[in-house]
Amino acid sequence: MLTDTLLEDPRWQAAGLEALAERAACAALSHLSLDPERFEIAVLACDDARIAELNGDFRAKPKPTNVLSWPSVERDPEEPPEGGEDGMPEELGDIAIAWETCAREAAEQGKPLDHHITHLMVHATLHLLGYDHISDAEATVMETLETEILGKMGIEDPYS
Repeated sequence: MLTDTLLEDPRWQAAGLEALAERAACAALSHLSLDPERFEIAVLACDDARIAELNGDFRAKPKPTNVLSWPSVERDPEEPPEGGEDGMPEELGDIAIAWETCAREAAEQGKPLDHHITHLMVHATLHLLGYDHISDAEATVMETLETEILGKMGIEDPYS
């Protein structure tokens, strides 16, 4: 499996996060012609309190957010990783996702929770691969990829 999920908050199990994370991350890598079997991503399924702590520790923003990602190394999206060798997957990095913020955002946006979770997992996976949205040009590239990946998964454009 590409993703290894730690469920700190039991609500994530009921939402099917493990399967959603695996499907989303595999779809993102496959879309970029990367073999998911050659990589590994750690996923922390937590609550708002935990992600606020992480956001404070790593970004000096001690408040909840929907998803955070930490690439194992700084990557350039123009130079995709090759994947592990000798049967050992390459670690792409870690993702943390917060229950309350995700559930609230999905409700506010009138989206199915599983679609919103899938979008956030695709988004975070792209971050692990070096994609970002700091500039308008970067945001356009990243949002276009997200829309294409989600479209192949039968999920509407999250930006429309």
